[in-house]
Amino acid sequence: MNIILLGPPGAGKGTQASRLEAERGMAQLSTGDMLRAAVKAGTPTGIKAKAVMDAGELVSDDIVSGIIGERLDMADTAKGAIFDGYPRTAAQAELLDALLAERGRKLDYVIELVVDEDALVERITGRFTCANCGTGYHDKFKLPKVEGTCDVCGSHDFKRRPDDNEETVRTRMAEYRAKTAPILPLYEARGLVRRVDGMADMDEVGAQIAAILDGQ
Repeated sequence: MNIILLGPPGAGKGTQASRLEAERGMAQLSTGDMLRAAVKAGTPTGIKAKAVMDAGELVSDDIVSGIIGERLDMADTAKGAIFDGYPRTAAQAELLDALLAERGRKLDYVIELVVDEDALVERITGRFTCANCGTGYHDKFKLPKVEGTCDVCGSHDFKRRPDDNEETVRTRMAEYRAKTAPILPLYEARGLVRRVDGMADMDEVGAQIAAILDGQ
């Protein structure tokens, strides 16, 4: 089973990919993580990528597809792959098709987590965590039981991510729309696109994705 997870930042792609890894043994393939791992491991494509990045240039589609190819050849992708953040363009979509075909694999589904932009802004900008143990909270949906005290460890120190502000979040959403808008029609035409309610509870989103993968 090879799937693409689509959705703007904060839609919950990472959470759902982690669940699929744990429950189905699939491998989450995030291009950023793969690039860093390939450079660190010194793979043939990783060496090329490092030279390009050291020169301050953007890594080409060919290099990225080479890294994805190397990653697909690793044993942990045998039960399936979840593509997160790739492809973003029509050219990358073609390269991915070729990479899978070379390995006797195909893309099964493109699952879009559909979100309400204003609600997502509220979800992201309101979140904060305990600086000590990392427990997550939210201004509106999940405040500590005792104001200013972490429910789990009792710490009084909390933090917010600096980029969890409305302006940054809306910019990231606009970028997502601009980048993914071109590839959705390609996959729609092939009947691969399925949509789930990204604003639902995490377990409900997981159940919707599971139903798609199980062909229900």
